[in-house]
Amino acid sequence: MSKYRVSADIGGTFTDLVVDPADGPTFVGKVATTPDDPARGVIEGVRQIIPDASDISFFVHGTTVGLNAFLERRGERVLLLMTTGSGDSYSIARGNRRTLYDLQYAKPKQLVSRGDVHEIGGRLSWDGEEIEPLSRDDLTRVVEKVRAEDIQSIAVCFLHAYAHPRHELEADQFLREALPDVSITLSHTVAREWREYERASTAVMNAYVAPVVQRYLSSLEREFEGLGMDATVHIMQSSGGVATAEAARDNPVFTLLSGPVGGTVGGVSLASATGRDNLLCVDMGGTSFDLSLVIDGGATATTETELEGLPLLLSILDIQTIGTGGGSIAWMEGEGLRVGPHSAGSVPGPACYGRGGTEPTVTDANVYLGRLGTASLLGGDMTLDLDAASQAIESLAKRAGMEPTALAEGILAISNAAMADAMRTITVSQGLDPRDFSLVAFGGAGPMAAVSLAEELEIGEVIVPNFPGTFSAWGMLQTDLRSDQTCAYYQAVASVDLDDLARRYEELEELGAAALRNQGVEDADLFYERSADMRYIGQEYSIKVSFPSDSTLDDIVAAFHESHDRRYGHSSPKAPVEFVNLRLAAFGALDRSSAERPAAADGSKSARLGEREAIYDGERLSTPIFDRTRLNQDDVLSGPVIVEEKSATTVVPPGWQARVDEVGNILISPEAAK
Repeated sequence: MSKYRVSADIGGTFTDLVVDPADGPTFVGKVATTPDDPARGVIEGVRQIIPDASDISFFVHGTTVGLNAFLERRGERVLLLMTTGSGDSYSIARGNRRTLYDLQYAKPKQLVSRGDVHEIGGRLSWDGEEIEPLSRDDLTRVVEKVRAEDIQSIAVCFLHAYAHPRHELEADQFLREALPDVSITLSHTVAREWREYERASTAVMNAYVAPVVQRYLSSLEREFEGLGMDATVHIMQSSGGVATAEAARDNPVFTLLSGPVGGTVGGVSLASATGRDNLLCVDMGGTSFDLSLVIDGGATATTETELEGLPLLLSILDIQTIGTGGGSIAWMEGEGLRVGPHSAGSVPGPACYGRGGTEPTVTDANVYLGRLGTASLLGGDMTLDLDAASQAIESLAKRAGMEPTALAEGILAISNAAMADAMRTITVSQGLDPRDFSLVAFGGAGPMAAVSLAEELEIGEVIVPNFPGTFSAWGMLQTDLRSDQTCAYYQAVASVDLDDLARRYEELEELGAAALRNQGVEDADLFYERSADMRYIGQEYSIKVSFPSDSTLDDIVAAFHESHDRRYGHSSPKAPVEFVNLRLAAFGALDRSSAERPAAADGSKSARLGEREAIYDGERLSTPIFDRTRLNQDDVLSGPVIVEEKSATTVVPPGWQARVDEVGNILISPEAAK
């Protein structure tokens, strides 16, 4: 019996599924997202494409349940326990203002009010010596409040716990015995790093979304059980690795950005397959536009981020998101045309979906201009309503006093400008030249806008991978189980003992290995990556430096100077350097295909489906339409041309040409470059 490796990615409009069979080509599926219950869309998608769920050998899922719970403020009420004397630190937060001259600046609203921050007696010194025992009386009062007010989640953040968690562990034991059904988060388990406020903020975020994510994952597992699937459910993590649902339940904060990172992981695999080390990955879906970079064949990552002004300490692929997608609504503000960030989503969706939407969107503009055909979506399984799209566009054009075609092209131009600005933010503003990158376009709407974005940034090559509309879901099948470990290590390099450094890393390896063994990983499948947070002595903030396990101290310091120069444009090789944190990523290797394996083209059928009129820069041109599944290696198509497939539509405008490479990717470049 054939076995399937399956991934699912829930988007704002569609839920994407990718199936990698053991004995055949990869295939994909799309179903409408069910916002009221995201798990229902996943289950329905699996039902449609897998006849017998017991044939699934591996399942991985990217979810935004935790992120949405935060963004919509639907998380649980949290009690925050802090060491006596430090209870105000979470409420005070930081005094810096990112927008110094914003007269209407408002401090980010914390997830826990000051009244729900409780100070607990007991104190450890910086080196772990107990100054005052943990107060059981204070913990008892917390238990009484939790019971009286039916509170479901507690976060614990004690001073120095990142290095010495003894009191947090004692509090955890006491609370779990008294409150077995309450979710408890310990700061040292989610962010074993210094800076009390940032550590408390991370612990609170985990506690805030934990009950919501736990209920969702339990529901999803029950649904799969009902389908007869006995494979373990895995969840994509923000770090780019995966974890079992059981592990994700303990620390759901690690899954907050689990959907978008699949595309970045897919970009790393694409870089390896194509030999292109520098990629600018853009994912344009129905509601958002996600951007990330692959540099020297690896994904860029960070160890801290912010969500709506609240800091989080966690390992995360560096992804930026703006609210522009195919479902972004065009509207008038005074006499100006605006696009987004409001989205039509999947319900009712763009006007052309025929589900009751009346406001024009980016997708409606593409339909009106002929770039998206009425039978282009989902391989013709979903018919688009040209009349509804036209009515929405023409109605707004009348209000704006514009010709409808100009308005439709204006909608795309505004959307593209917003996306191009975001692309400059992660390249030009960081000292990177976008012309040194190939643009990888995916998501359901990405390949339609790709060439326009490349023109904006003078990028000479666009890559549209196989199954672009489900590329993020495909990327989830290209990763491994992962557990991140951190320990504080405040040492000037000049005083570091290399044997002591090696011993610390060995301890982190044991912690990482234990976490992965609990998820079923065999020792033979374990491997590790070492890194450290380092800085010049006297600096406040550090940068993450990766290095091989056999590196000498001189090698590590050289890697730091190189990283500093690459990030900031300068370095000081003679200045003293120090360590701040040691980091280790432990991996458990998973079986996976080496590359996408679409079905071979059917040479007996013509790839050309016909033609239709499409508008480019105000000019109406007859445009050939091709079926991507029938294109052969080295086929060359000169624009204007449109390539359709089940998951997306690729637009090649005049002046550009498309070529199919040896593994099926579409490579688009200016015709002058041939």
